[in-house]
Amino acid sequence: MKKTGDFPTRFQRIEVWKSPLATEFRVAGAIHASCHEKRFLTGLAWDLLAAASMLRPAGKPASILMLGVAGGTALRTLRHLLPEVSLTGIDLDAELIVLAEKEMHLGDAGAEIVIADAYEWVKKNKRQFDVILDDLYLAGDDDVFRADACDSDWLGLLKSSLAPGGILALNLVTGTGHRAKQTATRKNLAARFPRVRALLTEDSMNEILVAGDEVATGSQLAEHTASFADWRDRMFWKRIKVRKLK
Repeated sequence: MKKTGDFPTRFQRIEVWKSPLATEFRVAGAIHASCHEKRFLTGLAWDLLAAASMLRPAGKPASILMLGVAGGTALRTLRHLLPEVSLTGIDLDAELIVLAEKEMHLGDAGAEIVIADAYEWVKKNKRQFDVILDDLYLAGDDDVFRADACDSDWLGLLKSSLAPGGILALNLVTGTGHRAKQTATRKNLAARFPRVRALLTEDSMNEILVAGDEVATGSQLAEHTASFADWRDRMFWKRIKVRKLK
């Protein structure tokens, strides 16, 4: 890949890297978003967010709320898997969204994009969604960090925005410096929801926690494997592991 530009926004500095078929946004040396002209999956956290959305026990969701859009990597995968789903994305960084529309085909996801502070938006929200995806990370000089805590109050707000039978999925970075946040969030989710499962893949430094009254097992992902035409997408999808936490 070749670096083609630097784009400072109000919140972060984004590097755009390109190859003939792919585009990446990189922030502080890490891949922030990815778009391939012929494939959807990456082996990274966006695959897990898309897979988490398919673990609703009642079946395919009709509505999904994504908190933290970035380049729209997960939204494009969700649109591919769920052509009829209503997608709503909330992001604070308007300049990033404009760049994603230009460089990463964000518009192809057909999502309603709202420029807002996700925390304030959720506090005022009166809508309910079958799936809520929380990917609220900001980029620091050396690492990413959550803009606010995944505490009991926040989880309570998210739970109130779930439709009956809905599920909540939170992205958690793992590894050095993130262990305390991971442990606390697991504990808070277990206190709020009867069922919690974790999604992981071997190449990602992330864990997606999925919570609800019930959460389907990994066997429910298998029926979606054939949705991907490219063998690499199918390989990445099959590598996703679902583990019971509660």
